[in-house]
Amino acid sequence: MDTPGTDAESDDELDVAVVAYRRAGEWQVDDLVTELLDDVGAIAAGLRRVPSDDGVALALISVEEDFLVLVRVVGDSTRVLLSDVTAAEEWDVAESALTLLGLTELALDAEDEEEPVPAGDLAILADLGVSAEDLTDLLEDDELLPEEVLSEIADQLGFGELFDDWVGLAPV
Repeated sequence: MDTPGTDAESDDELDVAVVAYRRAGEWQVDDLVTELLDDVGAIAAGLRRVPSDDGVALALISVEEDFLVLVRVVGDSTRVLLSDVTAAEEWDVAESALTLLGLTELALDAEDEEEPVPAGDLAILADLGVSAEDLTDLLEDDELLPEEVLSEIADQLGFGELFDDWVGLAPV
């Protein structure tokens, strides 16, 4: 098994690593290529190759029940949300999210925080129906694991059942 922070996160450490996109007006869910999962830039490049109707593709990633990452591409634009900046201390994908956001020092500043500190675009899904406020509420819910937060997000976007079936989650 890979150790954190050295290579792509192994399948044992990933709770969820999927891409969601629309084709023929219907949401589709598929596995992300695991070789991409240690670098947000590589994830974004992979998302640009997804055959989406509207050019929108969303990566939903949860690692070791610890944190989640959302990566969204629309055309040339890449939007990122990391649920906890301190994850960058141990995980390449979290570190690369902060690097892409230009916030690498934020992980050091948040080291002493008791609650997770998100970084990135809280409005990443606002135009799809999940407001920044709703996303903040989900991230702050201590009762939900990161993969359950992703399930709630998928539900609000309209593909919750498909997501839950794909990743093997019971509805929350």
